[in-house]
Amino acid sequence: MPVTVPLSSRRGATRTRRHRAATRAVAVSAVVSASLGVLAAADQQSTADQLTAGKLTADVAPQAMFTAFTPREAQMPQTVPDNVVWEQHRLAVEAARPKTVRPIAGVLTSTFGVRWGALHAGLDLADPIGTPIGAVTDGVVIEAGPASGFGMWVRVQQDDGTIGIYGHVNDILATVGQQVRAGDIIATVGNRGFSTGPHLHYEIHLPSGEPIDPLPWLAGRGIDIQGNTP
Repeated sequence: MPVTVPLSSRRGATRTRRHRAATRAVAVSAVVSASLGVLAAADQQSTADQLTAGKLTADVAPQAMFTAFTPREAQMPQTVPDNVVWEQHRLAVEAARPKTVRPIAGVLTSTFGVRWGALHAGLDLADPIGTPIGAVTDGVVIEAGPASGFGMWVRVQQDDGTIGIYGHVNDILATVGQQVRAGDIIATVGNRGFSTGPHLHYEIHLPSGEPIDPLPWLAGRGIDIQGNTP
């Protein structure tokens, strides 16, 4: 004979199966959500690593640049490395320092031109013996020692390729091959050679060896030397 199952029992079994199915669906959904979260985090980390390594650029994955940081990390102050700070300071100091200076503060006593029937190829600046002489520009010392007519001189290849000559010096305080910057002390004022009194004789020669008038050259670089001429 066929077995008859009461209607109430069938309804109870159906509810149980539905409940179990719903429970399994919730569990599966939770697992899938968690897995997707892990995969998303791993993908963001991978993208951030590639950006750091230079394999991706900001225009390829702009969103990853922002999602790689949590809101808390984004609000944290950024620390600039010490070497970057020092390099920025060095560049600021370098930009601020003068690139051309007056060699001494003495009075201008003679200019470029014919004097006593011969070319006086530079400027004479009078100052006491021993007055420090500063390099007019950045450059390299190419000669330092005895010189005919000047007694003692220092020659510097200046930053634009010209040659600066410092004549009649008393003490030489620089050496051949030394790198100097504008204002570095290279000698002292003297009265050596063919000289009528303590002074610095300063000449400028083109790379070809031709002397030029230092006054307009210095004026073009912001140095205006004024004084009385004989």
